[in-house]
Amino acid sequence: MTAAIGFKDTDRKTSELLEDILHSIRGEHITLRDLLTMMGESGLLLLCAFLSLPFLFPVSIPGVSTVFGAGIVLISAAITLNRLPWLPEKVADRRLESGRLRPVLQRGVTFLRRIDRFFKPRFASVTTGAVMNRINGLALMGAGLLLMAPLGLIPFSNTLPGVAILLLAAGISQRDGLVVLAGYAMVVLTVVYFTALAFLAYSAGQSFNIFE
Repeated sequence: MTAAIGFKDTDRKTSELLEDILHSIRGEHITLRDLLTMMGESGLLLLCAFLSLPFLFPVSIPGVSTVFGAGIVLISAAITLNRLPWLPEKVADRRLESGRLRPVLQRGVTFLRRIDRFFKPRFASVTTGAVMNRINGLALMGAGLLLMAPLGLIPFSNTLPGVAILLLAAGISQRDGLVVLAGYAMVVLTVVYFTALAFLAYSAGQSFNIFE
């Protein structure tokens, strides 16, 4: 697909929009293609926010971080290039259990409902213009890549990039530059955390002469 995309302003809160999508999930399984169909191309940011919800709390659902992380990376690439997203079948059609996913998503919506009343249009220069759209898309892509890192059993390894993605996507869609900047801060914090983990792993390897 090569058509351009655009982000529509809305008066509705992000939590309300995401809850509508949550209530639209039917059947025993859901795929990323199903979610994209529900939201349409104008809902790409909303979809990124939705896909971040399972990671706001420590939870282990096999395959979710890989599928949702890959989806966020590809969607954010489309946002960066101002094109509709292309999703490989392996990612788009991977079936996930709705019964296990729905409660986690509901917890995320409940959390978002508590904070999105603070969202409001401000720092417009951070959320408007073709250049900022591309920069913000790259930040989303980076957070999605961090989410895909195979560190799911390590505390906060999914939560930190998940929060970054939520703040970036919700901040852009609500035209709240302050929230977007908070998303950037979370991306930096995630990189610092992962770097610290890598350093500790390397130090432990040195202690046991693993790298010699």
